[in-house]
Amino acid sequence: MRHWPSSLFGRLVGVLTIGLVVAQVLSAWINWAERDRVLLEVAGMQPVQRIADIVRLLDSLDGAERERIVSILNAPPLVVRLGDRMTPSQAQGDAGPPVRMFSAMLRAALGDQRDLRVAVTISPPGGRAASAPWMGRHAMVIGPWGNGRSGYGMVSAGIHLVTEVRLTDGQWVTFDTGLPRESASLPMRLLLTLTVLLLVVLSLSFIAVRWLSRPLRVLAEAAEGLGKNIHRPPLPEDGPTEVVQAAQAFNTMQSRLVRLIDDRTQVLAAMSHDLKTPLTRLRLRAELLDDDDVRERFDKDLGEMQAMVTDALAALRGLDVPAESAPVDMMALLESLQADNEEMGRPVEIEGRAAAPLPGDPLRLKRCVGNLLENAVVYGRRAHVSVEDTARSLTLRIRDEGPGIAEPLLERVFDPFFRVEASRSRETGGSGLGLGIARNIARAAGGEVSLRNLPGGGLEVLLVLPR
Repeated sequence: MRHWPSSLFGRLVGVLTIGLVVAQVLSAWINWAERDRVLLEVAGMQPVQRIADIVRLLDSLDGAERERIVSILNAPPLVVRLGDRMTPSQAQGDAGPPVRMFSAMLRAALGDQRDLRVAVTISPPGGRAASAPWMGRHAMVIGPWGNGRSGYGMVSAGIHLVTEVRLTDGQWVTFDTGLPRESASLPMRLLLTLTVLLLVVLSLSFIAVRWLSRPLRVLAEAAEGLGKNIHRPPLPEDGPTEVVQAAQAFNTMQSRLVRLIDDRTQVLAAMSHDLKTPLTRLRLRAELLDDDDVRERFDKDLGEMQAMVTDALAALRGLDVPAESAPVDMMALLESLQADNEEMGRPVEIEGRAAAPLPGDPLRLKRCVGNLLENAVVYGRRAHVSVEDTARSLTLRIRDEGPGIAEPLLERVFDPFFRVEASRSRETGGSGLGLGIARNIARAAGGEVSLRNLPGGGLEVLLVLPR
């Protein structure tokens, strides 16, 4: 199955092609065999009838007259001679159904039960020797034979038979005769007809399969595009009934997803925004507390709550609108983020260059790369960015000098609000949304974000964005 096509179109075409080829080969074989059988019967009727007529004539003659008549009739393609029967070494014996058929036809033509024998000669006059290649001397025949039996056998290409018949006075007469070789050849008309039929049916099957598989390909492309842009245009609802039903179901699903995401975004944004007011009031009231220790703990808790609200609003901001697509100068984007971080005392190094602009949403790409750089400089003290550009994708490797992350947590850090460090203090970072937002943006663009610990220490973030 390694060489079997992986696409539905390829598999359907392959199955139909194999089935049609097998059917045509079997049809050609059956037609060929039936034609051989009919030709063999027709070709055998003439020599059988001639032998029967000669035997009746010889039965009515005396010895001298027989010799004279045999000398007159002894001319190719029918060789006639009077004499004793052949020895077993002079014949090949029974050649199967063709010989039995010839014997039955001759006995029926004679109309009596006299002794007769039909055998194949060792070296047929004017024909191929018995030592000739097997495929050159035989052709497949299938069907009922003249003796009433059914079966299959091999018809010699140009069979030469020795027929011995006992006359009424006990003398034996021998006939050397042959059946034509035309029955062993496949007519070009039949071969051409089957080839044309095969090509026509294959062409129609190819068109039909392509017509049937195209809606599936369009539906798959639409599903892939839906993951990148939930607001993509709906599918056209035209074509066969089943295709229209599938397009309608897909469009209905898309509209429901859009409403669900919009409702969720609006609720979360409203909750996060409305929480800022009571948090501000609580902070003001905490300032009126006389106990410095209690007031400090209140401030810490309120600061963490406000950070969570601010990060939640930042996570929702811009993600509820359709992504734009424009050529993005990734080197300019990286240098801008490098300058911003160095102003805050966060060293960022860049090596390598992007060969060409990358199609994408500029704001979202900046947010994705910015979150990854911030994670590196906050937890790893320094960020080293390596740019690798190919015709298929743009890859950013961001390495830091931090302690890394435990292997079981390398995927969990992408979960919302999950942080490796137990505390949610603003001094040690955000609320755990940055990496998750970066991965969501990358995946929406068809890319991916992954993490791995470096052998010498530190963490490497791999951002792959397809071109």
